[in-house]
Amino acid sequence: MSAEHHLARAQELYERSVFGGDDEALSDADRELDAVEADLALARGRVVHARFLRDRVEDPAELPLFSRAALLYQQLGDGRGEGEALFWIGCFHQVVRQDDDAAVPALQRARTLATAAGDRPTLSYVLRHLGISAHLAGRLDEAREHLLESARLREAVGHLAGVAANLVGLAYVAAADGRLDEVPALLDRAERLASEHAAAGVARQVGEARQALDYDRAS
Repeated sequence: MSAEHHLARAQELYERSVFGGDDEALSDADRELDAVEADLALARGRVVHARFLRDRVEDPAELPLFSRAALLYQQLGDGRGEGEALFWIGCFHQVVRQDDDAAVPALQRARTLATAAGDRPTLSYVLRHLGISAHLAGRLDEAREHLLESARLREAVGHLAGVAANLVGLAYVAAADGRLDEVPALLDRAERLASEHAAAGVARQVGEARQALDYDRAS
């Protein structure tokens, strides 16, 4: 439901309480407003995270925003929303704090909830970051499996810029596994998708990967 719908329902419930004497309506009004607050906290947290990616400076508001969203969704019984918020908590720990030990439990719980809710976009993000975690730990087969499944889900929902980002990740995994002959095709496809879908950020990642992996081959 949209924020407008939740707010309109809260107004109706307020009037039912004040003018109709229905005291039970207030609890229902709180739930409607909690749903709006959860969505807003999640959206604001994503914007804060994007600012971190641009500036590489941690904002102390980021984790509390995602944590608040997760708590509210849990209280509302919204497993889909809770799964998305937990993904962002895991992403925060992995990307901002570089703390995989803190990230993985949140990502695993997010995977369970997103799978149960049939939330393919969130599941694709969760699997990507579980793949990153596996890569960092040297579990290359697991990393490849997660990134490939993430790419499959992203292709299914039309998120082709996200597919390109996963191809960059798969190129790093292939290089780490000694399969250097696979790297050029992965990066070429990633570059093509990034260009076709105006994903300048992913295109930069492709360029960085070309430099890094060329260096690895020469060393």
